[in-house]
Amino acid sequence: MTDLHIISGQTVALPATIFQARHFIDGVARDSADGLRSDRISPSHGVVVSQAALGSAAEAEAAIRAARAAFDDGRWSRLSGKARAAVLNRVADLIEANVETLAVIETLESGKPIAQARGECAGAADLWRYAASLARTSQGDSHNTLGTDILAVVLKEPVGVVSIITPWNFPFWILSQKLPFALAAGCTCVVKPSEMTPSSTAMLAGMLAEAGLPAGVCNIVLGYGNPVGSLMASHADVDMVTFTGSTAVGRTITKVAGDTLKKVALELGGKNPQVIFPDCDLEGAADAVTFGIFFNVGQCCNSSSRILVHEKIADAFVERVVDLSRKVAFGNPLHPDTQVGAIVTPEHRDRIDACVRAAIAAGARVCLGGSSLTVPGLRGQFYQPTVLRGVTPDMAIAREEVFGPVLAVLTFRTLDEAIALANDATYGLSAGIWCDNMHTCLEFGRRVQAGTVWTNTWMDGFPEVTFGGVKQSGQGREIGSYGFDEFLEVKSLVMRIGRTRAPWVNQA
Repeated sequence: MTDLHIISGQTVALPATIFQARHFIDGVARDSADGLRSDRISPSHGVVVSQAALGSAAEAEAAIRAARAAFDDGRWSRLSGKARAAVLNRVADLIEANVETLAVIETLESGKPIAQARGECAGAADLWRYAASLARTSQGDSHNTLGTDILAVVLKEPVGVVSIITPWNFPFWILSQKLPFALAAGCTCVVKPSEMTPSSTAMLAGMLAEAGLPAGVCNIVLGYGNPVGSLMASHADVDMVTFTGSTAVGRTITKVAGDTLKKVALELGGKNPQVIFPDCDLEGAADAVTFGIFFNVGQCCNSSSRILVHEKIADAFVERVVDLSRKVAFGNPLHPDTQVGAIVTPEHRDRIDACVRAAIAAGARVCLGGSSLTVPGLRGQFYQPTVLRGVTPDMAIAREEVFGPVLAVLTFRTLDEAIALANDATYGLSAGIWCDNMHTCLEFGRRVQAGTVWTNTWMDGFPEVTFGGVKQSGQGREIGSYGFDEFLEVKSLVMRIGRTRAPWVNQA
């Protein structure tokens, strides 16, 4: 559409060489035994930007063996919290020193804007530093009221070998929501990034080694979900699986992990509502709605892909969102002003378009966008920022995750109706409310079914504040002290002081 703010120029040059990503197993970077590799074509520029070793069962087995040996011999799990924290803090320093390199490759592989990639990679360092603080402050409990001859302590110990499987939409950030917390707990790890965005994870391997992480403590295997990810989820020597991705894959992981009763943590999809009341800061709410649906091209589990607007203000509010959406800088991800970049694959772009076509056929009407778009000078795949009205709760577009820049608008009349609409979903990741009446905000926050509730803001996050969903948005938590506890097992140690135990067997 000609009324979009399209950016076709770029200020960051394409790298002169194609990045070569390799596995990292037992402290050594290596190619696959069979020599297979995969090419990643940039979704924005249509050229090969990276080549990655394509792992098989052989590499996954080797990585799991290395992690198992490293955990069992205690080279990491038995270190002091201070020693583990020192390594994690050095990793954070190295991440900050390499933000630009990480951000450029992530932009080229994912299609996200370079400014957002820089923020993601730089912010990840703070996650590593916060995890380091938890390594030093973790503690259990003691019970000294059980009698003069009994003392009991509750210990927190690392769960063991952890498989970490990460997605393509925030490859470095989501890795950093998991890996440093597992390491802080004393676990050893096997990591598999998405085959579409492997390079920033592969780059981290060198930083881990430089920071002094012992060999075998973190192993990285590149490749597809089958065979690499499936083996990581089912192998008997793996104690826990943590996965971020689609709900469908999460269900599969839960099933295969159940054969060995592994601990499983899942961060899955969402159909997240923002509820807009007439008495709120309407300008701020409209801006947050625009940000919430178009950030990372809408390819975000926390995307506010449906808004519930009070019917008294619906027309004016949607008109404002559409007006702001036309001003969002859309186009070349390698320009620092770009806010909406490319769709990750042609197949995903076509799926987004199919969702929009189905919504229109069901009775929704397009206020903005609604189709693919070509950006001048680029060969990649793009989809217009899209706003749909006339959406009813029974439509698929109101219930299913699109994972793209498509906003569905519904209306409500009362708080009870808004809460019912918000909860009328199989997902429960996040929700938001815009209202100046704090009584309304608190009631909504307590009754809505979501792992995170934002009030008069959207998608503010902090390493200290835990994250995760309910219902089919997942199980377990990430970041914060609760996310750290996911990687710990609790052990009770009961000690009798002195030889005070009465004999059970009567020897008279």
